[in-house]
Amino acid sequence: MLQEEEIVSCVEPAPASPPVAPAGLEAPVIARLPLVDRFLPVWILLAMATGIWLGRAVPSLNRGLDSIQVTSGTSLPIFVGLLVMMYPVLAKVRYGRVGSVTRDRRMLVSSLVLNWLIGPAVMFSLAWLLLPDQPTYRTGIIIVGLARCIAMVLIWNELSCGDREAAAVLVALNSLFQIVAFSFLGYFYLKVLPGWLGLSTVGLHLSVGRIAESVAVFLGVPLVAGYLTRTIGEAVRGRDWYENRFLPRLGPFALYGLLYTIVVLFALQGHTITARPGDVARIALPLLGYFAVMWFGSFFLGRALGLSYERTTTLAFTAAGNNFELAIAVAIGVFGVTSGEALAGVVGPLIEVPVLVGLVYAALFARRHLTFRATAPPIPEVAR
Repeated sequence: MLQEEEIVSCVEPAPASPPVAPAGLEAPVIARLPLVDRFLPVWILLAMATGIWLGRAVPSLNRGLDSIQVTSGTSLPIFVGLLVMMYPVLAKVRYGRVGSVTRDRRMLVSSLVLNWLIGPAVMFSLAWLLLPDQPTYRTGIIIVGLARCIAMVLIWNELSCGDREAAAVLVALNSLFQIVAFSFLGYFYLKVLPGWLGLSTVGLHLSVGRIAESVAVFLGVPLVAGYLTRTIGEAVRGRDWYENRFLPRLGPFALYGLLYTIVVLFALQGHTITARPGDVARIALPLLGYFAVMWFGSFFLGRALGLSYERTTTLAFTAAGNNFELAIAVAIGVFGVTSGEALAGVVGPLIEVPVLVGLVYAALFARRHLTFRATAPPIPEVAR
Protein backbone atom coordinates (compact mmCIF):
# COMPACT_ATOMS: atom_id res chain seq x y z
CA MET A 1 0.00 0.00 0.00
CA LEU A 2 2.88 2.34 0.70
CA GLN A 3 5.78 3.09 -1.59
CA GLU A 4 9.36 2.58 -0.46
CA GLU A 5 10.60 5.66 -2.29
CA GLU A 6 8.29 7.88 -0.22
CA ILE A 7 9.99 6.99 3.05
CA VAL A 8 12.89 9.03 4.41
CA SER A 9 16.09 6.98 4.36
CA CYS A 10 18.00 6.24 7.57
CA VAL A 11 21.52 7.37 8.32
CA GLU A 12 23.59 5.60 10.96
CA PRO A 13 24.65 7.98 13.75
CA ALA A 14 28.33 8.53 14.39
CA PRO A 15 29.57 5.89 16.85
CA ALA A 16 31.52 8.36 19.02
CA SER A 17 28.65 10.80 19.47
CA PRO A 18 26.21 10.68 22.40
CA PRO A 19 22.82 9.10 21.78
CA VAL A 20 20.89 11.46 19.57
CA ALA A 21 18.21 11.02 16.94
CA PRO A 22 19.83 9.76 13.71
CA ALA A 23 19.77 12.02 10.69
CA GLY A 24 16.55 11.66 8.75
CA LEU A 25 14.66 10.44 11.82
CA GLU A 26 13.84 13.76 13.51
CA ALA A 27 10.40 13.78 11.92
CA PRO A 28 7.84 11.68 13.77
CA VAL A 29 7.17 8.27 12.25
CA ILE A 30 3.56 9.17 11.47
CA ALA A 31 4.70 12.31 9.61
CA ARG A 32 6.98 10.20 7.40
CA LEU A 33 4.05 8.13 6.13
CA PRO A 34 2.32 9.27 2.93
CA LEU A 35 -0.91 11.15 3.62
CA VAL A 36 -3.22 8.37 2.42
CA ASP A 37 -1.60 5.69 4.56
CA ARG A 38 -1.12 7.99 7.57
CA PHE A 39 -4.88 7.97 8.06
CA LEU A 40 -5.50 4.33 7.11
CA PRO A 41 -7.50 3.59 10.29
CA VAL A 42 -9.71 6.61 9.49
CA TRP A 43 -10.37 5.37 5.94
CA ILE A 44 -11.18 1.91 7.28
CA LEU A 45 -13.63 3.38 9.81
CA LEU A 46 -15.26 5.45 7.06
CA ALA A 47 -15.47 2.36 4.83
CA MET A 48 -17.12 0.46 7.68
CA ALA A 49 -19.63 3.26 8.27
CA THR A 50 -20.35 3.50 4.54
CA GLY A 51 -20.91 -0.24 4.34
CA ILE A 52 -23.31 -0.26 7.30
CA TRP A 53 -25.29 2.62 5.78
CA LEU A 54 -25.35 0.93 2.36
CA GLY A 55 -26.59 -2.34 3.84
CA ARG A 56 -29.50 -0.57 5.49
CA ALA A 57 -30.28 1.61 2.45
CA VAL A 58 -30.25 -1.34 0.00
CA PRO A 59 -31.81 -4.39 1.69
CA SER A 60 -31.55 -6.46 -1.51
CA LEU A 61 -27.77 -6.00 -1.76
CA ASN A 62 -27.03 -9.52 -0.53
CA ARG A 63 -29.05 -11.16 -3.31
CA GLY A 64 -27.43 -8.93 -5.92
CA LEU A 65 -23.89 -9.76 -4.80
CA ASP A 66 -24.55 -13.48 -4.80
CA SER A 67 -26.15 -13.56 -8.24
CA ILE A 68 -22.83 -14.44 -9.95
CA GLN A 69 -20.57 -16.91 -8.12
CA VAL A 70 -16.87 -17.17 -9.03
CA THR A 71 -15.92 -19.74 -6.40
CA SER A 72 -17.95 -21.47 -3.71
CA GLY A 73 -19.29 -18.69 -1.47
CA THR A 74 -17.59 -15.83 -3.36
CA SER A 75 -19.48 -13.53 -5.71
CA LEU A 76 -17.98 -11.70 -8.67
CA PRO A 77 -17.96 -8.21 -7.01
CA ILE A 78 -16.12 -9.62 -3.98
CA PHE A 79 -13.73 -11.56 -6.21
CA VAL A 80 -12.81 -8.42 -8.17
CA GLY A 81 -12.24 -6.44 -4.99
CA LEU A 82 -9.98 -9.09 -3.50
CA LEU A 83 -7.87 -9.37 -6.64
CA VAL A 84 -7.50 -5.59 -6.88
CA MET A 85 -6.40 -5.64 -3.24
CA MET A 86 -3.82 -8.43 -3.67
CA TYR A 87 -2.27 -7.73 -7.09
CA PRO A 88 -0.35 -4.48 -6.34
CA VAL A 89 1.11 -6.03 -3.20
CA LEU A 90 2.51 -9.00 -5.10
CA ALA A 91 3.75 -6.84 -7.98
CA LYS A 92 6.13 -5.17 -5.48
CA VAL A 93 7.91 -8.37 -4.44
CA ARG A 94 11.44 -8.78 -5.80
CA TYR A 95 11.23 -12.46 -6.70
CA GLY A 96 14.77 -12.69 -8.03
CA ARG A 97 16.28 -12.20 -4.58
CA VAL A 98 14.87 -15.28 -2.86
CA GLY A 99 18.04 -17.34 -3.25
CA SER A 100 20.38 -14.72 -1.80
CA VAL A 101 18.91 -14.91 1.71
CA THR A 102 20.69 -18.25 2.24
CA ARG A 103 23.89 -16.24 2.77
CA ASP A 104 22.65 -15.45 6.28
CA ARG A 105 21.61 -18.83 7.67
CA ARG A 106 20.75 -17.46 11.10
CA MET A 107 18.25 -15.02 9.66
CA LEU A 108 16.82 -17.54 7.19
CA VAL A 109 16.25 -20.31 9.72
CA SER A 110 14.99 -17.91 12.40
CA SER A 111 12.53 -16.28 10.01
CA LEU A 112 11.15 -19.59 8.72
CA VAL A 113 10.72 -20.96 12.25
CA LEU A 114 9.10 -17.77 13.53
CA ASN A 115 6.77 -17.39 10.55
CA TRP A 116 5.68 -20.94 9.91
CA LEU A 117 6.01 -22.71 13.28
CA ILE A 118 5.88 -20.24 16.16
CA GLY A 119 3.61 -17.53 14.66
CA PRO A 120 0.65 -19.78 13.79
CA ALA A 121 1.00 -21.60 17.13
CA VAL A 122 0.95 -18.30 19.07
CA MET A 123 -2.15 -17.07 17.24
CA PHE A 124 -3.86 -20.44 17.71
CA SER A 125 -3.17 -20.29 21.46
CA LEU A 126 -4.35 -16.70 21.85
CA ALA A 127 -7.50 -17.36 19.81
CA TRP A 128 -8.52 -20.30 21.99
CA LEU A 129 -7.59 -18.51 25.23
CA LEU A 130 -9.38 -15.24 24.49
CA LEU A 131 -12.25 -16.42 22.25
CA PRO A 132 -13.23 -19.82 23.67
CA ASP A 133 -16.95 -19.11 23.21
CA GLN A 134 -16.71 -17.51 19.73
CA PRO A 135 -15.88 -20.28 17.22
CA THR A 136 -16.33 -18.17 14.08
CA TYR A 137 -14.19 -15.26 15.30
CA ARG A 138 -11.66 -17.72 16.69
CA THR A 139 -11.37 -19.46 13.32
CA GLY A 140 -10.94 -16.11 11.55
CA ILE A 141 -8.15 -15.13 13.95
CA ILE A 142 -6.36 -18.45 13.36
CA ILE A 143 -6.57 -17.86 9.60
CA VAL A 144 -4.99 -14.42 10.13
CA GLY A 145 -2.13 -16.12 11.99
CA LEU A 146 -1.49 -18.39 9.01
CA ALA A 147 -1.32 -15.52 6.51
CA ARG A 148 2.25 -14.27 6.78
CA CYS A 149 3.01 -10.66 5.94
CA ILE A 150 4.13 -9.94 2.38
CA ALA A 151 3.47 -6.21 1.95
CA MET A 152 3.22 -3.65 4.74
CA VAL A 153 6.24 -5.15 6.50
CA LEU A 154 8.43 -3.38 3.94
CA ILE A 155 7.14 -0.04 5.19
CA TRP A 156 7.53 -0.72 8.91
CA ASN A 157 10.99 -2.12 8.19
CA GLU A 158 11.93 1.01 6.26
CA LEU A 159 10.62 3.41 8.90
CA SER A 160 12.60 1.61 11.60
CA CYS A 161 15.84 1.56 9.53
CA GLY A 162 15.82 -2.18 8.98
CA ASP A 163 17.66 -4.09 6.26
CA ARG A 164 15.68 -3.30 3.11
CA GLU A 165 17.17 -6.03 0.95
CA ALA A 166 16.76 -8.74 3.58
CA ALA A 167 13.14 -7.68 4.08
CA ALA A 168 12.48 -7.95 0.34
CA VAL A 169 13.99 -11.45 0.32
CA LEU A 170 11.93 -12.64 3.29
CA VAL A 171 8.78 -11.17 1.77
CA ALA A 172 9.39 -13.09 -1.44
CA LEU A 173 10.13 -16.25 0.52
CA ASN A 174 6.89 -15.90 2.49
CA SER A 175 4.96 -15.43 -0.75
CA LEU A 176 6.24 -18.75 -2.08
CA PHE A 177 5.73 -20.58 1.22
CA GLN A 178 2.12 -19.43 1.43
CA ILE A 179 1.29 -21.11 -1.86
CA VAL A 180 2.68 -24.42 -0.57
CA ALA A 181 1.95 -24.36 3.16
CA PHE A 182 -1.16 -22.28 3.82
CA SER A 183 -3.84 -24.86 3.01
CA PHE A 184 -2.15 -27.69 4.92
CA LEU A 185 -1.47 -25.53 7.98
CA GLY A 186 -5.05 -24.28 7.86
CA TYR A 187 -6.42 -27.80 7.98
CA PHE A 188 -3.97 -28.74 10.73
CA TYR A 189 -4.78 -25.80 13.04
CA LEU A 190 -8.52 -25.75 12.36
CA LYS A 191 -9.26 -29.47 12.39
CA VAL A 192 -6.37 -31.77 13.33
CA LEU A 193 -4.75 -30.00 16.30
CA PRO A 194 -8.04 -29.13 18.07
CA GLY A 195 -8.98 -32.80 17.78
CA TRP A 196 -5.68 -33.90 19.32
CA LEU A 197 -6.18 -31.45 22.20
CA GLY A 198 -9.79 -32.43 22.76
CA LEU A 199 -11.09 -29.00 21.73
CA SER A 200 -14.53 -28.69 20.18
CA THR A 201 -14.83 -28.08 16.45
CA VAL A 202 -18.60 -28.62 16.28
CA GLY A 203 -20.11 -26.91 13.25
CA LEU A 204 -16.78 -26.53 11.43
CA HIS A 205 -16.98 -28.39 8.13
CA LEU A 206 -13.67 -27.86 6.41
CA SER A 207 -11.48 -29.68 3.93
CA VAL A 208 -7.91 -29.08 2.87
CA GLY A 209 -9.14 -29.00 -0.72
CA ARG A 210 -11.46 -26.08 -0.08
CA ILE A 211 -8.75 -24.06 1.63
CA ALA A 212 -6.33 -24.92 -1.19
CA GLU A 213 -8.89 -23.76 -3.75
CA SER A 214 -9.26 -20.38 -2.05
CA VAL A 215 -5.49 -19.95 -1.71
CA ALA A 216 -4.93 -20.95 -5.34
CA VAL A 217 -7.48 -18.43 -6.56
CA PHE A 218 -6.91 -15.50 -4.23
CA LEU A 219 -3.13 -15.81 -3.85
CA GLY A 220 -2.16 -17.82 -6.93
CA VAL A 221 -3.83 -15.61 -9.53
CA PRO A 222 -2.47 -12.27 -8.26
CA LEU A 223 0.91 -13.87 -7.50
CA VAL A 224 1.31 -15.01 -11.11
CA ALA A 225 0.07 -11.62 -12.32
CA GLY A 226 2.48 -9.80 -10.00
CA TYR A 227 5.43 -11.95 -11.05
CA LEU A 228 4.71 -11.48 -14.76
CA THR A 229 4.16 -7.76 -14.30
CA ARG A 230 7.55 -7.29 -12.63
CA THR A 231 9.38 -9.59 -15.04
CA ILE A 232 7.92 -8.04 -18.18
CA GLY A 233 7.98 -4.48 -16.84
CA GLU A 234 11.66 -4.62 -15.89
CA ALA A 235 12.59 -6.36 -19.14
CA VAL A 236 10.81 -3.79 -21.30
CA ARG A 237 11.29 -0.53 -19.39
CA GLY A 238 14.00 -1.28 -16.80
CA ARG A 239 14.02 -1.54 -13.00
CA ASP A 240 14.26 2.19 -12.36
CA TRP A 241 11.06 2.85 -14.31
CA TYR A 242 9.29 -0.10 -12.67
CA GLU A 243 10.25 0.80 -9.10
CA ASN A 244 9.99 4.59 -9.32
CA ARG A 245 7.32 5.22 -11.94
CA PHE A 246 5.06 2.19 -12.26
CA LEU A 247 4.75 0.95 -8.66
CA PRO A 248 3.84 4.36 -7.19
CA ARG A 249 0.90 4.48 -9.61
CA LEU A 250 -0.13 0.88 -9.04
CA GLY A 251 0.32 0.80 -5.25
CA PRO A 252 -2.77 2.83 -4.19
CA PHE A 253 -5.08 0.31 -5.86
CA ALA A 254 -4.31 -2.15 -3.04
CA LEU A 255 -5.85 0.34 -0.60
CA TYR A 256 -8.78 0.98 -2.93
CA GLY A 257 -9.43 -2.75 -3.17
CA LEU A 258 -9.20 -3.16 0.60
CA LEU A 259 -11.63 -0.30 1.28
CA TYR A 260 -14.04 -1.52 -1.39
CA THR A 261 -13.99 -5.01 0.14
CA ILE A 262 -14.57 -3.59 3.62
CA VAL A 263 -17.55 -1.55 2.38
CA VAL A 264 -19.14 -4.70 0.93
CA LEU A 265 -18.34 -6.81 4.00
CA PHE A 266 -19.87 -4.30 6.38
CA ALA A 267 -22.85 -3.72 4.11
CA LEU A 268 -23.62 -7.41 4.60
CA GLN A 269 -22.62 -7.59 8.28
CA GLY A 270 -23.84 -4.21 9.52
CA HIS A 271 -26.63 -5.65 11.67
CA THR A 272 -24.17 -7.91 13.52
CA ILE A 273 -21.70 -5.09 14.15
CA THR A 274 -24.24 -2.55 15.38
CA ALA A 275 -25.93 -5.13 17.58
CA ARG A 276 -22.68 -6.41 19.14
CA PRO A 277 -19.93 -3.74 19.02
CA GLY A 278 -18.15 -5.50 21.87
CA ASP A 279 -17.35 -8.35 19.49
CA VAL A 280 -15.01 -6.09 17.53
CA ALA A 281 -13.11 -5.28 20.74
CA ARG A 282 -12.87 -8.98 21.60
CA ILE A 283 -11.51 -9.80 18.13
CA ALA A 284 -8.84 -7.12 18.61
CA LEU A 285 -7.52 -8.62 21.86
CA PRO A 286 -5.75 -11.71 20.44
CA LEU A 287 -4.37 -9.60 17.59
CA LEU A 288 -2.85 -7.12 20.05
CA GLY A 289 -1.38 -9.96 22.09
CA TYR A 290 0.03 -11.54 18.96
CA PHE A 291 1.77 -8.35 17.83
CA ALA A 292 3.39 -7.91 21.24
CA VAL A 293 4.54 -11.53 21.68
CA MET A 294 5.87 -12.00 18.16
CA TRP A 295 7.57 -8.62 17.72
CA PHE A 296 9.34 -8.40 21.07
CA GLY A 297 10.16 -12.12 21.11
CA SER A 298 11.63 -11.98 17.59
CA PHE A 299 13.50 -8.75 18.27
CA PHE A 300 15.29 -10.11 21.32
CA LEU A 301 15.92 -13.42 19.57
CA GLY A 302 17.68 -11.60 16.72
CA ARG A 303 19.78 -9.62 19.18
CA ALA A 304 20.66 -12.79 21.10
CA LEU A 305 21.74 -14.46 17.85
CA GLY A 306 24.16 -11.60 17.21
CA LEU A 307 22.33 -10.12 14.23
CA SER A 308 22.86 -6.46 13.40
CA TYR A 309 20.20 -3.95 14.39
CA GLU A 310 19.06 -3.77 10.77
CA ARG A 311 18.46 -7.49 10.43
CA THR A 312 17.12 -7.86 13.96
CA THR A 313 14.47 -5.27 13.12
CA THR A 314 13.68 -6.96 9.82
CA LEU A 315 13.30 -10.29 11.58
CA ALA A 316 10.91 -8.77 14.14
CA PHE A 317 8.61 -7.05 11.66
CA THR A 318 8.44 -9.96 9.22
CA ALA A 319 7.52 -12.26 12.13
CA ALA A 320 4.90 -9.94 13.65
CA GLY A 321 3.10 -8.80 10.49
CA ASN A 322 0.22 -10.58 8.81
CA ASN A 323 -1.27 -10.64 5.33
CA PHE A 324 -4.79 -9.50 6.20
CA GLU A 325 -5.70 -9.30 2.53
CA LEU A 326 -5.14 -13.04 2.09
CA ALA A 327 -6.86 -13.84 5.39
CA ILE A 328 -9.96 -11.90 4.32
CA ALA A 329 -9.92 -13.57 0.90
CA VAL A 330 -9.66 -17.10 2.32
CA ALA A 331 -12.29 -16.44 5.00
CA ILE A 332 -14.72 -15.21 2.34
CA GLY A 333 -13.90 -18.04 -0.04
CA VAL A 334 -14.28 -20.79 2.57
CA PHE A 335 -16.92 -19.43 4.96
CA GLY A 336 -18.76 -16.72 3.02
CA VAL A 337 -18.87 -12.95 2.91
CA THR A 338 -21.26 -12.60 5.87
CA SER A 339 -19.33 -14.96 8.15
CA GLY A 340 -17.77 -14.14 11.50
CA GLU A 341 -14.50 -15.44 10.09
CA ALA A 342 -14.52 -12.68 7.44
CA LEU A 343 -15.33 -10.05 10.07
CA ALA A 344 -12.35 -11.18 12.16
CA GLY A 345 -10.09 -10.62 9.17
CA VAL A 346 -11.49 -7.13 8.57
CA VAL A 347 -10.74 -6.00 12.13
CA GLY A 348 -7.03 -6.69 11.52
CA PRO A 349 -6.17 -3.72 9.28
CA LEU A 350 -8.05 -1.40 11.63
CA ILE A 351 -5.55 -1.95 14.44
CA GLU A 352 -2.46 -2.96 12.46
CA VAL A 353 -1.34 0.55 11.53
CA PRO A 354 -1.41 2.22 14.98
CA VAL A 355 0.08 -0.85 16.69
CA LEU A 356 2.95 -1.31 14.24
CA VAL A 357 3.69 2.42 14.17
CA GLY A 358 4.13 2.10 17.93
CA LEU A 359 6.50 -0.82 17.38
CA VAL A 360 8.52 1.31 14.93
CA TYR A 361 9.08 3.75 17.79
CA ALA A 362 10.07 0.82 20.02
CA ALA A 363 12.64 -0.31 17.44
CA LEU A 364 14.12 3.18 17.09
CA PHE A 365 14.33 3.48 20.88
CA ALA A 366 16.23 0.18 21.01
CA ARG A 367 18.51 1.37 18.21
CA ARG A 368 19.60 4.34 20.31
CA HIS A 369 19.90 2.61 23.67
CA LEU A 370 20.96 -1.00 23.03
CA THR A 371 24.15 -2.38 21.55
CA PHE A 372 24.08 -4.53 18.43
CA ARG A 373 26.55 -6.17 16.14
CA ALA A 374 28.06 -3.93 13.46
CA THR A 375 25.86 -3.11 10.47
CA ALA A 376 25.57 -6.08 8.14
CA PRO A 377 26.60 -5.73 4.49
CA PRO A 378 23.67 -5.55 2.08
CA ILE A 379 22.50 -8.69 0.34
CA PRO A 380 23.91 -8.58 -3.21
CA GLU A 381 21.58 -8.33 -6.17
CA VAL A 382 20.73 -11.62 -7.84
CA ALA A 383 20.84 -11.82 -11.59
CA ARG A 384 17.40 -12.20 -13.12
